[in-house]
Amino acid sequence: MKSGETVLRFSGVSKRYFLADRAVDALRDVSLDIAGGEFVALTGRSGCGKSTFLNLAGAMDFPTSGSVAIDRLRTEKMSAAELDAVRRGRVGFVFQFFQLLPTLSAVENVELPLQLAGDRRPRARALEALELVEANGLAARLPHQLSGGEMQRVAIARALVHSPSVVLADEPIGNLDSESAAVVMRLLRRIADELRTTVVMATHSLESAAVADRIVALRDGRIETVSKGV
Repeated sequence: MKSGETVLRFSGVSKRYFLADRAVDALRDVSLDIAGGEFVALTGRSGCGKSTFLNLAGAMDFPTSGSVAIDRLRTEKMSAAELDAVRRGRVGFVFQFFQLLPTLSAVENVELPLQLAGDRRPRARALEALELVEANGLAARLPHQLSGGEMQRVAIARALVHSPSVVLADEPIGNLDSESAAVVMRLLRRIADELRTTVVMATHSLESAAVADRIVALRDGRIETVSKGV
């Protein structure tokens, strides 16, 4: 997908969950186009729909009504095999709690998605991804030997190693000190600017959101405002 073309499209998306005997509307009639190379920050209180948006954007869940398209492919129309291919090839995930496997070194964590996909040169590509996030010196270390900021950089390398169309980051600085958070935000900005990879980040931090190209404020499952960032 070329930079500037729509990579992620939400068209009239609603998502309803059922908890015990009540219905919860996590998203309500959300429509949004996100372009290649764009950095979008999702803001709002807990429960406003940020994580639901990311789950739908990553084909980890599906809308109750409306449609979600990744690189023009509508997730609700895909087979199980097609969905697996999209998750492995077109989307990268970054989590608040890093999700690194404790018994694997940094480079082994990064190359794991490539190994699962049958890539023939996973180690070389994993080392390139670590260098991209300024963590090539951490390759041999286990997660418990890394700081929080270092673990998140390794996690970002893992998200990038298969050259996805979009990186989805759920509270990526939520467990980091201010210095480490600044480094991670600089890397996410660089990913959008230099790699032209779309970045969609959920955050409670308005300061971090300001680094994005657009800030989408959610309230009670709806888009309340869309404003410019940097």
